[in-house]
Amino acid sequence: MHLETYDFGMASIVKRTLKDGSSAYLVRYRMVDGGQRSRQFDRRRDADAFAAKVETEKVSGQFVDPRRGKITLDEWIGEWWPTVTNLRPSTRDRDEIYMRRHVLPYFGQVPLSSIDRTSLRRWLAGLSNNAENPLAPATVHKISQVLNKALRAAHEDRLIPSNPAERLPLPKIEREEMRCLSIDDVHRLADTIDARYRSFVLLGAYGGLRLGEMLGLRVSGVSVPAQRVRVSQTLVDLNGHMSFGPPKTKAAVRNVTLPRFVIDSFDISGKAPDDLVLQSPEGGPIRASTWRRRYWEPALERAQLGPLRIHDLRHTSVSVVFDRYGHLYDEQDAPLVAALEAAAARVA
Repeated sequence: MHLETYDFGMASIVKRTLKDGSSAYLVRYRMVDGGQRSRQFDRRRDADAFAAKVETEKVSGQFVDPRRGKITLDEWIGEWWPTVTNLRPSTRDRDEIYMRRHVLPYFGQVPLSSIDRTSLRRWLAGLSNNAENPLAPATVHKISQVLNKALRAAHEDRLIPSNPAERLPLPKIEREEMRCLSIDDVHRLADTIDARYRSFVLLGAYGGLRLGEMLGLRVSGVSVPAQRVRVSQTLVDLNGHMSFGPPKTKAAVRNVTLPRFVIDSFDISGKAPDDLVLQSPEGGPIRASTWRRRYWEPALERAQLGPLRIHDLRHTSVSVVFDRYGHLYDEQDAPLVAALEAAAARVA
């Protein structure tokens, strides 16, 4: 076999004379990590064009390794996911579930270089229009974000020339109209729900705590003399997997002053500091989906308040004041608390 070598910048082209007398052209080039690759062509002009393309992309920073692009998404997730360290534990658990249930079954065995926008749009449509289990638009957005992050990382590591998941058309999220509860509504619901969860209604309405913040509140976070609770932990129930973690932002870690009757509604006598303030009938953490079905929805029906999200408890004028501005008042909120106690006394 006869060989002739031609320099082509940082790549080289080797002309090979095969046994049958025909010629072939082998393009050799170095990767960013120093490794060497090669690709053979039957025609010199095809070899020249490929070598020029490789050099241009290397100079511009757009060069990708064709071999690496052949690994499947499942293999790439196995490499990339352990390097992701900037997620809250609850977010990490959620993303892992989304990948396992909705991303990998569809794209897991597909090579990275074969994932295109057409297949991605078809996949997203299937998530939204599944006849048996259509997903809410907000959930589809979150699932898409998981795959988007994985493919963005593959692009940054030069496994693929671009991220096909960027700026995909996603279903529109319809914002639900905010429902504001009156103090009368709040106390009617508190009087109607199972007595063990009266404090749940009052805490949400007068403290403005989110669902996870209420379910994650421990006895050690309650100061009875100061009439305050310390919000520093949330309980997340994601598809049956329950975990505790910090609030979403630093600003969400806060002290919330409450009227005396809210503090007095807590059943914390005899409980250890690490015990949860709100517990399931069995004594453990409350599983939100089960609790809604067993206690929340029946209480709404009896109180004749119609469809109401737990989140709507935060939409009383009382909770808005405390949640958004309570930390500004600090020790000067006593008059406001006294006024709220007087207003509640008139309803009782």
